[in-house]
Amino acid sequence: MIVRIMGEGQVRLGDGHLAELNKLDDELLEELEGGDEAGFRRTLAALLDEVRRLGEPLPDDSLEPSELILPSPDASLEEVREMLSDDGLIPG
Repeated sequence: MIVRIMGEGQVRLGDGHLAELNKLDDELLEELEGGDEAGFRRTLAALLDEVRRLGEPLPDDSLEPSELILPSPDASLEEVREMLSDDGLIPG
């Protein structure tokens, strides 16, 4: 799966990592719904760090269709709310 982190680039991420990323995504969703800014910042950073750690960066000149788009690390609560689906940021 190709994942884009807005403002950073793309990584190739194995589908086997989605379950562990979904745990962070669920936490992020709870913090968004509760308006927990500090928790939201912490969990968004942890989610993006995990994607970077588990994924293989694609070259900057590579432009492959992204199957998943994640917000930038400095995205606001409102910006992330607009990106959410019923499953959160990560399907599943």
